[in-house]
Amino acid sequence: MSEIKNKPIYVIGSSNTDMVVKTPRLPSTGETILGDNFLMVPGGKGANQAVASSRLGGQVIFVGNVGNDVFGEGAIEGLNREDINCDFIGRDQSLPSGVALIIVDDHGENQIVVASGANNSLSPAQVDEALSNAPEEAIILTQLEIPLVTISHIIDIAKEKKFRVILDPAPAPPDGLSAEIIEGSYLITPNETEAKLLTGIDVIDENSALKASKILLDAGAKNIIVTMGANGSLLSNLSGSQFFASSKVKAIDSTAAGDCFNGALATLLSQGHSLADSISFANRAAAVSVTRMGAQTSLPFVDEVKN
Repeated sequence: MSEIKNKPIYVIGSSNTDMVVKTPRLPSTGETILGDNFLMVPGGKGANQAVASSRLGGQVIFVGNVGNDVFGEGAIEGLNREDINCDFIGRDQSLPSGVALIIVDDHGENQIVVASGANNSLSPAQVDEALSNAPEEAIILTQLEIPLVTISHIIDIAKEKKFRVILDPAPAPPDGLSAEIIEGSYLITPNETEAKLLTGIDVIDENSALKASKILLDAGAKNIIVTMGANGSLLSNLSGSQFFASSKVKAIDSTAAGDCFNGALATLLSQGHSLADSISFANRAAAVSVTRMGAQTSLPFVDEVKN
C-alpha cells in the first residue's frame, strides 16, 4: 500500500481489564468446570480497536473513561506505549475501571461478561472537548459499551462537521438502535449475533446476512458490513452487495477479532482506501488475531498482515 497521509481516527469507547480463563469447553448453565491457563490483559472494545488501528498505521486519539485505580493507570500506560493520544481519557473518581470476565474454549469460542464501571460515565461534554478541533472527514470509531446518549451526541456532531462514524453495534441493545443512530452512521458493522438482535434474522450464511442487511438499509443505513468470522463478511449498501471470504487459519481465541477487524477497517479508510480494499485488509488482520490468546495481546502489526 502506498504512503497516504492519514485522516485522524477518534476511537470513542470503552477500556477494560480482561480476566481470561482457558477451558476445554464452555460451561452449561449452573455447571462448574475446571479451567486451564489464566491471563489478565488489557481490553475493552474501544481500547482494543484503538490499539489495532495504531499498530496497523492509524493516527489514533482515544476518548474514554477509566477509574482512579490501578487498572485505570495500567490502561493509560498501555495505550501510551502503543503511540495513542490519551489526552482525552477521563479519570472517574467514584466508579471503578471496567473489567471483563472471559472464558475461552479449545475451539477459540468465548463467553464474556463485562462490568462497565467508569465507561458508563463517558459524557457528551467529553466528546465535545475531544472533537472540538477534529478536521472534516475525520473517522470516528465507536461501540456500545458507553452510554447511548453519548453515541447519539457523537452522531449529532458528525452530521454537523461531516465526520464519518463507524459504529460497531456491540453489545447490541435489547431495544435496537434508534433511527437517528442508524441514519447518522457512515458504516455499521454487526457480527452474526448482533445482526440477529437488530433485525430478527438468524444470520448463518451470505444469504441470511443479505436479508439482515436489507432490513438495516431499509431503516436508513448507508453501509452495512455483516461479519461472520470464518464464514467471511458481507458489504451491503444501496449500490448492491459484495461478499469477502475470510482467511483460513486455526483459531485459538476469537476474543477481540471483531475489534481487530474494525480497527483495521478504520485505518485503511483513514488513508483513503475503498471500502472493498479496507474490508479485505481487515479480514486478513482479524485472521491473524484469532491465532493468539487475549485481546490486545493478539492484535497484529502492519507487517504481519500479508497482502
